[in-house]
Parts: sequence; structure tokens; C-alpha cells
Amino acid sequence: MSKDISKPEQLITEHIDIWTSAILAKSTSGRGSSKKYELYGITKLRELILELAVYGKLIPQDPTDEPAAVLLERIAVEKSQLVKDKKIKKQKALPSLEEAGVEQNTLPQGWTWAFMPQVIAHDDYAIKRGPFGSALKKAYFVNSGYKVYEQQHAINDDFSRGEYYIDETKFNELKAFEVKPYDLIISCSGTVGKVAIAPPNMERGVINQALLKIALNNNALINEYFKILFPAFFMRTDTLSDLKGTAQKNMVSVDTLRKEPFPYPPLAEQRRIVAKVDELMLLCDQLEQQTEASIDAHATLVEVLLSTLTDSADADELAQNWARIAEHFDSLFTTEQSIDALKQTVLQLAVMGKLVSQSSDDEPASVLLEKIAEEKEQLIQEKKIKPRKALPPIEDEERLFDLPLGWEWCRLDDICDGITSGSTPPRSSFIDDTGIPYLKVYNIRNQKIDFEYQPQFIEEGYHSSSLKRSQLCPGDVIMNIVGPPLGKIAIIPDTYPEWNCNQAIVMFRPFISNLNKFIYTYLVSGMFLDKIALIGTAGQDNISVTKSRSILLPTPPLAEQHRIVAKVDELMAICDQLKEKLKQSQETQVQLTDALVDRALG
Repeated sequence: MSKDISKPEQLITEHIDIWTSAILAKSTSGRGSSKKYELYGITKLRELILELAVYGKLIPQDPTDEPAAVLLERIAVEKSQLVKDKKIKKQKALPSLEEAGVEQNTLPQGWTWAFMPQVIAHDDYAIKRGPFGSALKKAYFVNSGYKVYEQQHAINDDFSRGEYYIDETKFNELKAFEVKPYDLIISCSGTVGKVAIAPPNMERGVINQALLKIALNNNALINEYFKILFPAFFMRTDTLSDLKGTAQKNMVSVDTLRKEPFPYPPLAEQRRIVAKVDELMLLCDQLEQQTEASIDAHATLVEVLLSTLTDSADADELAQNWARIAEHFDSLFTTEQSIDALKQTVLQLAVMGKLVSQSSDDEPASVLLEKIAEEKEQLIQEKKIKPRKALPPIEDEERLFDLPLGWEWCRLDDICDGITSGSTPPRSSFIDDTGIPYLKVYNIRNQKIDFEYQPQFIEEGYHSSSLKRSQLCPGDVIMNIVGPPLGKIAIIPDTYPEWNCNQAIVMFRPFISNLNKFIYTYLVSGMFLDKIALIGTAGQDNISVTKSRSILLPTPPLAEQHRIVAKVDELMAICDQLKEKLKQSQETQVQLTDALVDRALG
């Protein structure tokens, strides 16, 4: 951190380890998740480059440049003459720099503070917010004519998108909102601050209410510089910085832009700044691509090496494959993604019978299943449970893998007393903070019950009389059957003696209670999802109760189940420790990045 960072290239190249190492994990779930990480360091570097640019710290000043104040004076004289000639209207008086709360001596040599009205085109409509819904109702849209430019055009910097048009009569009525080639359009609600330059070959049209257009006097402020200025300066002002991601009512206003002074460089320096920013952003692009390629290559390597474990034919091959991974453990498991992959591999090895050794002294799983079947039949005869419709026999193609000696395949219905989904009681049965805890899918977090998150209770009387089917006990295994994402699993804790749940959750209660932890382990592995037919409705995946009953379980001897669960708990604890160390390392990298940014700006 002691090296000179006065040159932007040095800022990148001499601290590349800091920019590329500051990587944060994203919270992702369900479908549509893309990258599971954020390149925090490179993002901060991009922001820093822009901020240095708009405060005159990115490139040296040239004393031969015409000072910005002189240029503004000449433009003011031109406008004054146009007003006298009645070609444009007289503009409102601008606030003084003192009224605006800025000081001239805070800027580099040749720079000055300016206001947008000083640098826009000589046009009454040079800054204009799009018309609101009353002017652009859907009823006015036609198949072809004059295009209606929307927020997506600014966000994506693509003027070919969109499908809304108005006819010539409506266009003439909204002529003040016309956007022309080389105008700037700004996204000014919701996703605030995206700027695009209208291309020369654009379709003629108007902006809608989510956009603000600016026509600059490019002899005073060039478009490409404004694209740097707006996010790096205007969006960081007290007036606009709180608008990012806010609702429609919080919008960038024309009045705000007119009254906000900004640091204004000489015209020649603007061009040099734009060229330097383009050059450095290209370097950032390359840095980003290299970092992403490295992350992807690392993830692929981890995936390939871990797959050798689950694909191992026998214990000897597994030991050899693990030795290869263990030799490079510290360099392989350095990201949250890789640690999660390790966790998943541990689960798969566990339920495939490859995590702990088998013992010939263990009572085979076939004997265990026979005892459960006998107990089940006895309970039916005693009318303590009702007989259920038999499920089809297990077919060869249903089996996910070959089982070790002493293991057996069974369906969860074979070993569970009840497999039912919950139900939704009437609102009148809910009470504030006492009674029976009532679970929804959001209470299953990180494969555990989190009842502190939005807890709900129902009346004990209604639970006992009307919700018998969905009553839960400590030790029951539950799973969400409506997604995405599917595969949220938990064991009901003993913090309450009884529980209940809604219809998006299914319950498994094994005849032998201590089977629950291995059932939980298998369901958490998610391997069963590869063989289950999902029902999709309204963008959701669903598992029916019948399909839940049919889930195949690779069943080890009971003693081996206990050894497997203990080993999984041990290894998961190690993985969690790795994650905690990783989190601390990431926090350190972020602090280093922020310190470097603060030093550069200071």
C-alpha cells in the first residue's frame, strides 16, 4: 500500500491482487440465478476511475487549454444575443455558487463549477421529462408510426428494442418530448442513472415518463463525458444518491438537474478524460474476464475432482482419489461455491455407502425392513393405523446407483407411519404468540427450522380437532413440495411438543424414530430429485404427496446409519469452519479495497 498510485495504470497493475481478490458471494436461490459471486474489487475500481475522472484527478491538466470559465462566458454571450434576437426565451437566473454551497478553489486549474442550463443546447426543450400516463395511454398505441422510447432503451443502450408506437397526430401533440439523434436519455425512476446516447439511425419518436432527455451543446459539454459525469457525480449527490432502486414516486427531476452545480473541465480535457476512461475500462474488462475465467476454471476443476470420488468403483479407488484432492485441499476449497460442492459430495458419498466402512457385524437392512413391515401389519390389525394403497414394486431403472453389501432399496412409504402434507386453517384460528407453532416454507432456512423468522401460531383446540392430518412432532422430517427451489428439508426440533404446517410441506414420520437423521441426510442430498416426476403449474415445481411416498431410499443397516450421520455431522462442521474463515478473508479483502479507494481519492 506504500507505492505511488498517482498514475491510473499503476492503480490497476500494482494492486491487481487486491482488485481481483475482493470477491463476495451472492445470495441466490431458485431458477434464474446467474453468477454466484460479485467481483467487488473490480466494481470498486470502475467506480474509482469514474470518480477520479470527474474531479480532475485522472489525468494531468494542460495549461494551454482554454479555461472552462472562459468558455462558459462566451456561451453566455451567444445565448444573450439569441434572446435579444428573440430566437430563444430568456432563462431563469441560476443560483450563485455560494447559494449552491460549493467553492471554486476546490477544483483543479482550468476547471469551474457549472450548471446544466449553461451547457445544454439553445432549445427550450433541451432538458425534458417524458409525458406521464395520461398523455401516453395504451389506447394511443398503434402498430407503426412514431416510436415510444422506454426505460429499457436507456438501461440496455439499445434503441432497436421496443414495440410501442403512436400516430402522427399524437406525435405532433407530444413534439416537446421528441428524442433526436445524439440526444442523451436517462433512466430516471426505478433503475435510476443509466444513460444512453441516441444513435444517428434511430427511429423518430418520443420518450415516456421513465426517461429524461438532454440535448447538450457539444461545444460546451460532450455526450461521452456526460455519460461519465452523471453516474460518477450527479448520482452521488445528496439529492440523487438515495434514488437508486426506489419506487416510481422518487424520480430524477428536471429541476434537480438545473440547480445542481457540477465540476466542469475545459472542453479539450473532457475529450482526454473520455479517452483515458475508455482505455482504463478496457483494462478493467480484461481484468474481469481473466478473473471470471479463473473462477470458472477453478470451479470446473473442483467439480471434476469431486466427481472422481462419487464415481469411485471401490474403497481403494476412493482412497486414491481422495489422496489426490487432500494433497491440494488448501488451494481447491477457497470459494463458497467450492465448499458447497464439497458439502454436496460428502452427502452423496454418505448415502451411496462410500463415506464410512461397512461392518459384517451389522444387522443387514433387509432384517430391519422386515421388522418394520411386521410392526406396520400389526398396527393395521390393531386398527391403530389405516392400510394404504400399495405402491408399485421398485423397478431397476428407478435405482440411482448400486448398493453396498447389507443395504436395501425401499420406498419412504415402507418405513414411515405417515406421509402427508399440511393444510391452511382459517384466519380466525391464528393467535399472536401462544398456541401451536405453524410452519410455512419460509421457516425452513439452511435446512433447519427457523421459527424466529415470521412466527405464526394457531389455536390448540383447532389444531387438535381440525388439523390432525398435519400435526407434527419433534423428530419428524419435513420437506417443501412446492418450489422453486425444491429440496428444503428440516427435522422438527423439540422446542415445542407439537407443531403444524401448511399444504406446501410434506411430513415423514418413520416407524423407528432414529431412522429420521439418515432420511434427512438423503433428502438433503437432493439425489432423489433426479428420478421424481415434477408437476409444474404457474411457474412452480410441485411434488405430489403420492410421489413423496414413492421416493426411493438407499437403506443401510441401522448401525451404519448412525456412523454415517456422525461422520456427515463432523465433516459439515469442518466445511462450516472453512466458510467462516473464507468470510473473514473476504471481509479483509473488501477492507483493503476500500482503503485503497480512500487513499486514491484522498
